[in-house]
Amino acid sequence: MAPQIYYPFQSFKASKKLCFLTGKPLQSSEEQIHVFPQWLMTRYDLHDKPFKLLDESISTYKDLKLPCSAEANELYVEPLEREIEAAFTVGYEAVKQLDELRIFQWAAKWLHGIIFNELQAAMRQQNAEGEEFSVSQSILQRFTNLHVMLQTLSLPIQFDEFKPYSLFLFKVDNLENEFSYRDEVSTVTFSLRINDFGLIINLQDNGTVGRYQQETYDKIKDKVLHPIQFEEFSARVFYSAYLFNRLPNYDIMPIGNEIYIEANQLRGNSAKPLFDEWQVKTYGQVLENFWKKWGYLLLEIIKNPDHPVSHLFDADGNFKPADTLGLGK
Repeated sequence: MAPQIYYPFQSFKASKKLCFLTGKPLQSSEEQIHVFPQWLMTRYDLHDKPFKLLDESISTYKDLKLPCSAEANELYVEPLEREIEAAFTVGYEAVKQLDELRIFQWAAKWLHGIIFNELQAAMRQQNAEGEEFSVSQSILQRFTNLHVMLQTLSLPIQFDEFKPYSLFLFKVDNLENEFSYRDEVSTVTFSLRINDFGLIINLQDNGTVGRYQQETYDKIKDKVLHPIQFEEFSARVFYSAYLFNRLPNYDIMPIGNEIYIEANQLRGNSAKPLFDEWQVKTYGQVLENFWKKWGYLLLEIIKNPDHPVSHLFDADGNFKPADTLGLGK
């Protein structure tokens, strides 16, 4: 039998009674996994820490779960978690050696878990208010695309001469046992800073954000960054993902026992640039949020609108070594 892709977002079939990865009915309500991996929650003492959902309700890290069959967990999820845990425990050099697709699958599973829980919370809220659940078609299509790509974990799916993501990896001089994570569900962008590295990934841009930030990335990718420098580049990536104004579309072609995914041209029939215009004030607002730990305010960041504050580069565009910044971590 030819492999079949599972589409949980069609008619909102993202049910707790179906395996998130395969769509197969679960045998028990106990068949579920944590969105935040058990090993990560243990290492950074996250289990009972609060996690705010988009509807402003508060959950905990340990309460965010995904329905997952025992078979899918044993065959696909656990092997991935063991591989990622081993590399992340060693640090930057080991993470650098990982297959990028495995990092993508791991981040996609994590972000899909957040999306699943956000949608469940939204459905509960709207049902309680007597409203019919709805979500924008463009957002739904983005979530659908991400979930199709996630199924490379369990199905013989091949990307036809493209990669669906942009991934940035840095060595970072983090505090010991620091855990810094953020995501932006609407743009499916994710960042994680732990151990001695930082990772940023846009999961659904066909590498476009990577190309948009390539010049900056090339200047800093082999440097050891101060945490504030990593957060500055993260702000650039998250803002770039917000400015990216195309919704990728794909042709999915079953051929024999494999499924090939071909990316359609992003430009389509539009002459509009792929990214909306960079606005310094809006970027400053994003950066202010990423720099909260260090107390920076928007007016300070954009005091000179032509040259917003940067801890990555000096006025001549040269990289500032982390040990010259004179900042606490």
